[in-house]
Amino acid sequence: MNTQELFRIVYDFLIEKEFNENTAIYLNLIAGIIVVGLLAFILDYIMRRLLVALAHRLAPKTKSNFDDFLIQNKTPQNIAHVIPVLLIEQTIPYLFQDFPNFQSSFLIAIDVFIVILVIKVIRSILNSLRDFLKTLNAFKDKPIDSYIQVFMIFVWSVGIILSFSILTGKSILAFVTTLGALSAVILLIFKDTILGFVASIQVAVNDMVRIGDWITIEKYGADGDVVEINLATVKVQNFDKTITTIPTYALISDSFKNWRGMDESGGRRIKRAIIIKAQSIHYVSNEEVQEFQKIQLVTEYLEKRKNDIEKFNSDQNIDKSLLINGRNMTNIGVFRKYVELYLHTHPAINKDMTIMSRQLAQTPQGIPLEIYAFSTDKVWKNYEYIMGDIFDHLLAALPYFNLELYELSVESQGS
Repeated sequence: MNTQELFRIVYDFLIEKEFNENTAIYLNLIAGIIVVGLLAFILDYIMRRLLVALAHRLAPKTKSNFDDFLIQNKTPQNIAHVIPVLLIEQTIPYLFQDFPNFQSSFLIAIDVFIVILVIKVIRSILNSLRDFLKTLNAFKDKPIDSYIQVFMIFVWSVGIILSFSILTGKSILAFVTTLGALSAVILLIFKDTILGFVASIQVAVNDMVRIGDWITIEKYGADGDVVEINLATVKVQNFDKTITTIPTYALISDSFKNWRGMDESGGRRIKRAIIIKAQSIHYVSNEEVQEFQKIQLVTEYLEKRKNDIEKFNSDQNIDKSLLINGRNMTNIGVFRKYVELYLHTHPAINKDMTIMSRQLAQTPQGIPLEIYAFSTDKVWKNYEYIMGDIFDHLLAALPYFNLELYELSVESQGS
């Protein structure tokens, strides 16, 4: 019995039972569809079980965990689906031997479905490759998602062209020629995708942004860590745990701040000023110097500074009946030195980086005394604690140098 006769068993049986020929043909078709459907379902189930079991058996024996990601992304299951569909395709000419018009339509539908299944297999393999590369240190900070998406766009484009070619019966070359004519429309439709792809390449090649970098883009209200770089968007998890989505192209078209340099350096910069009331600044008398010498951090400095000034004034025969004459120390100058020495002794300040206490240009509010240093701990919370601890101390130290902190009074506001 050949294959064609096998698919007409029900028909022959019904004719023997003196059924109408048309009825026998339709019942034969229905029976064939049910049998082939059951066989395809059983084959699909068996193939899935076999391939998944084989994958689970082989995965622990390999050194790479790529096969683990293949299992996780259901690659064996997707491959298993292809085999029953091929079986159905082979049986369609026999199932619809009495319905030639339906036969071609079903073959076309199956061919298109096979194309979609192959795309699903390729997608699961690419997703597995993406997940695998993200586990490697060399690729953790690279925009792998962008490259996978670009490749998938290419795969889907080829799949769509093949599907239209199958549906219309025209050659692939004809569709490619048509796409060439519609290139301007295609460029308009995929403008963001193309810009995103170009941007992601430039970002990767120039090493502008990596996954895990802390970036700040004021235009989009983004201030946090980059968690994902896709073809069209970059996801930033802000410090309040909200997610800001930024167009990838914005990374090369707009300005932004990347804090990676700070993370890779030996410290995080502290740059903040104390505004001192100008009226509290004055020359220090000998009595004040003696009082200041009780402050241990500046004792040695004051002793040396005092001797140098006295020697200079003596050599120049300076009349010291007025403090303004000759060289003198000021309370803000002593405090500025105290701040610098305090920073040098602070355990949370990096001594290998710049440590400076400098006086800025005066303002209507007073004289800004800026602290410029780097904390060894770069974690935001710890950094804020260190900076707060330093300024708590310095603000409390001001009265010991007979200095006053500027505060805007109610009278000042009224005037």
